[in-house]
Amino acid sequence: MFSYIWRFIKRFAVLIPGIIIAYFSVKDIYPWLDETLITPVAILVTYILAAYVLIPALIRLYRTVFPARHLPLYSVTPDGFASDPVNIAIIGTRSEIVQAMEKAGWYVADKKTPQSLLKMCANALSNRPYRNAPMSSLYLFGRKQDIGFELPIKGARNHRHHVRFWATTYDKTAPLTVESIHWHQQEYEKMTKKKLLWIGAASRDAGLTIIRHNGQMTHMMDPDTNAERKFIIDCLRGAGQTMDTTILKLDDPYGLTNRGWRASLHTDGNLHVISLGKPRASKKL
Repeated sequence: MFSYIWRFIKRFAVLIPGIIIAYFSVKDIYPWLDETLITPVAILVTYILAAYVLIPALIRLYRTVFPARHLPLYSVTPDGFASDPVNIAIIGTRSEIVQAMEKAGWYVADKKTPQSLLKMCANALSNRPYRNAPMSSLYLFGRKQDIGFELPIKGARNHRHHVRFWATTYDKTAPLTVESIHWHQQEYEKMTKKKLLWIGAASRDAGLTIIRHNGQMTHMMDPDTNAERKFIIDCLRGAGQTMDTTILKLDDPYGLTNRGWRASLHTDGNLHVISLGKPRASKKL
């Protein structure tokens, strides 16, 4: 009973930033905009500021000030909602991972810039593929992904395989465990030539849906994230990449209620860590 009440309190607490922003949006922002804009435009701009800027920023601030004290099980959206589970990792330098994934047929996602967003819109209107289309930002360890890869699914528009990676360091003198991963460090941009542990969250886009709490459009995820992880590993092996795989148990199998309408994800709770190089038998820790 106590655990149920505590879980309810924590879930309700997620709504508090939204309630605060909604109050100030109605009380202060909308009246100010309504003085200079026509009413429909003022309402639209107020909504965009609240849903896309203020609420995500406030929740990200909270996550930064009060970070998790364990290896997170899943990435979160900019407004703090659970998203893709952590389920795969690769050990190597940035260039080694890019080379391996590209050899396996995957594409590095472009960074979000005015040019790439304009290109994405133009290609969508002309029904042309954009294999390096920018990904939406998900957050792990208090920051958005360091690199993302995607693979379009032939004959299925708005469907693609994708995986995001966050760089971490780890204790190379000890067996790889959850405790030996140094994910609080932040200066990975200076380590371009060092072997890092790239923690990843893999999932497959399966269409479009509506975000329940703010009405934005988003991708519908295929629930089986285990299958997506296996697909990536099979792609690498099929491209002739040799690897050693270690399986770290993060948690028991669990499911996530995704922010998309009627969307959910499930995972076996394992992190498959791939070391590119000479293969050895897979092992579990």
